[in-house]
Amino acid sequence: MRKEVIKANRIVIKVGTSTLIYPNGTINLAAIDQLAFVLSDLHNRGKEVVLVSSGAVGVGMHKMNRSTRPATIPEQQAIAAIGQAELMNIYNQRFTVYNQQTAQILVTRDVIDFPESRKNVVNTLEQLLTMGTIPIVNENDTVAVDELDHLTKFGDNDQLSAIVTKLINADLLIVLSDIDGFYSDNPTVNPNAKMYQTVTAIDNTLMEQAGGAGSTFGTGGMHSKLKAALRIFEAQSTMILANGKDPKIIFDLLAGKEIGTLFKEEQS
Repeated sequence: MRKEVIKANRIVIKVGTSTLIYPNGTINLAAIDQLAFVLSDLHNRGKEVVLVSSGAVGVGMHKMNRSTRPATIPEQQAIAAIGQAELMNIYNQRFTVYNQQTAQILVTRDVIDFPESRKNVVNTLEQLLTMGTIPIVNENDTVAVDELDHLTKFGDNDQLSAIVTKLINADLLIVLSDIDGFYSDNPTVNPNAKMYQTVTAIDNTLMEQAGGAGSTFGTGGMHSKLKAALRIFEAQSTMILANGKDPKIIFDLLAGKEIGTLFKEEQS
């Protein structure tokens, strides 16, 4: 039983593109509806919830009937702009069914790096939580690029979700992915790969066990999840990596069931 998880009151939940988009590129409406149901119910229980959602590019590709991810940055950003509007439209429809107000927050890395704008982001998130809304956070893909002297990208939403967790001093980050947890090797290739129940320290060996990016529509892989976990360790918070195929898994996780991989630094 994971006691620190049961006690968590302020929770950040990150959903990857693989939870929101089917492998054939269409939108997983069932998963989005379940997610809205679960998060609305958590709010009804008195929990404070922030959703960090990927999927803008994937939804944009679906909307524009594109089967391959665009190659150029202007095309990617245009597709993200189309997809973000559609994604929020779908979220709003589904959350409204459960009488839950949401809000959109789009951020870039330079906004978080700069103290004054970072304070404004924190103030807005805190105010939205006080007002009983569920903020839906994503990177502002329409303007975020990595240039030599102007870093505006977080890299992926695993990093963004860990940064948001740290900014608002959340008790728990739940990262929903297309894999059951963190494995010693790629379980789709190596049937002997072992899943870690708990990770209390991250060393080079673990980093080497993490592979590259996952799905066609997303950007984050296991390496990115470990980097996010390192940020969570810095914040002295807790993170769980679990399979987001059925978002109702969140109920089991918050009941303390030992599913997925728990990342909690061992305090010396």
